[in-house]
Amino acid sequence: METLYTATVSNVGGREGDVKSLDGILELDIRRPVEMHGEGGKPNPEMLFAAAYSSCYNGALMAVAERRKIILPTHAVEVSISLNKDGNNMFLSGKITVKAPGMDHDQLQQLAESAHIVCPYSKAVKGNMEMKIEVLV
Repeated sequence: METLYTATVSNVGGREGDVKSLDGILELDIRRPVEMHGEGGKPNPEMLFAAAYSSCYNGALMAVAERRKIILPTHAVEVSISLNKDGNNMFLSGKITVKAPGMDHDQLQQLAESAHIVCPYSKAVKGNMEMKIEVLV
């Protein structure tokens, strides 16, 4: 295995703190969302995870389409990450929505499922959290 890149980010203060990458590129205050009795108005861990996941998944989707010589129309990938509670247990679940107006639904569904197989984030969460995939054309 060859490591291509390593990102290191530090947090101080948990959900009411800040995150900083060691290279100085990323620096954000984070806050608990209003729905979790926080002040909101700032990014939170689920939002950051969804941003990273959607970027990685969309890259995988475009790579799969390119390998299959399929031209993707203007499209978007939305990832929703939910923090759930069951008694004293907390867990994540999510949904990937691929929007590609004008594209054949079945072809987009196949691309979306293939991207889910090759995306590093999808591989990381496989078996650890429920992820639904939806395509909209």
